Amino acid sequence: MAADATPESTLPNTAAETSPDNPWPLQLLSRKLKAHIERAPSAWIEGQVIELNRRGGNAFLTLRDVDAEISLPASVWSTVLDRQKIPLERGSRVVALVKADFWVKTGRLNMSVKDIRPVGLGDLLARIERLRQALAAEGLFADSRKRKLPLLPHRIGLITGRDSDAKKDVLRNAALRWPAVEFDVREVAVQGNTAVAQIIAALRSLDADPHVDVIVLARGGGALEDLLPFSNEDLIRAVAAASTPVVSAIGHEADRPILDDVADLRASTPTDAAKRIVPDVSEELAMVRQARDHLRRSIGRMVDRETDRLHALRSRPVLATPDTMVAARSEDITRLQRRSHAAVSTAVVRALDQVHHLRAQVRALSPQKTLDRGYAVVQMVGEDQAGHTVVSSPAQTPEGTPLAIRVAEGRFRAVSTGQAQLVEH
Repeated sequence: MAADATPESTLPNTAAETSPDNPWPLQLLSRKLKAHIERAPSAWIEGQVIELNRRGGNAFLTLRDVDAEISLPASVWSTVLDRQKIPLERGSRVVALVKADFWVKTGRLNMSVKDIRPVGLGDLLARIERLRQALAAEGLFADSRKRKLPLLPHRIGLITGRDSDAKKDVLRNAALRWPAVEFDVREVAVQGNTAVAQIIAALRSLDADPHVDVIVLARGGGALEDLLPFSNEDLIRAVAAASTPVVSAIGHEADRPILDDVADLRASTPTDAAKRIVPDVSEELAMVRQARDHLRRSIGRMVDRETDRLHALRSRPVLATPDTMVAARSEDITRLQRRSHAAVSTAVVRALDQVHHLRAQVRALSPQKTLDRGYAVVQMVGEDQAGHTVVSSPAQTPEGTPLAIRVAEGRFRAVSTGQAQLVEH
């Protein structure tokens, strides 16, 4: 440090403590940045080589992300490149071990490649298979999550390449099967580093449209590297989260992308997808005619069967001569009336006889009946003429006793002569 420079002991310890009156020297900031960056560990990254220039013992390359428009310049020693069995070239897919370096004198951040390896087809397939197994373990491929396609979708969302054969196949074959079919076509990149983002955006847009009943992702096959976007984890999870049924129509039988496993329906080709998402109008009309004929025959058989039942019912005696039943019931009522009248008459006669008998008994036992047979009731007349005492003994009537005698037809007065004698029974 120069003699007139500010001693570090008087400088702020952290960047937050700096101020216009007490700033850091540029070299101090650079040294601190270098120390901070050097603490960052090395990292393996994956990308695609889009630029590669050799300059003596050093080389400069640019890596681009496989799924996004992001690139990173880096430097690599020629000795690292010379170790490769197959020389790297533009378009190669690689994994590289990079470490950040900061050049204090120039203030530049440089990514230094410590090791680099090409990604072969075997590595890609192994990586896809590991992702497939991990997503399957989460249950994203379970049959219970898959939704049924509507019998006749109102509108079909189609995600495909710009002016691609896959688009033409789906539109043409679907229109041949069902002329009234409607499509909402979203043309996107179906390969390259922008494909995943564009496909996900189109998928979410169609899924949010309530008029879209099914979504088709169509591509007419291709090399494994071209189909990698359809095995991207972000795209797979977006398809799994969609509420609208999704059909995968990638058209590649040799290496199935993971999209085929998560989609609600897998079609072998875009043409096959068109055949499976809409019915054939001629077949449907034939089925309608067949169903109509079957219904007509069924109704005819039912009408004939019920007609025979009506004839059978009408031929029964109870319906052929319904007055027979009424006459039989009328005779029963007449017979019951006669029996009731006879029973009541007999009971009345018996009751009348009983009344006459009881009346005769009552009359036979009455005092009047005794008087009618010649008996008389003798009573002594009291002095006050108010009451009479029945004479039951001659001793009760001395001579001259006034008497009242009651016979069957009336009363008369008499006087006792006293000559009566007691008669012994």
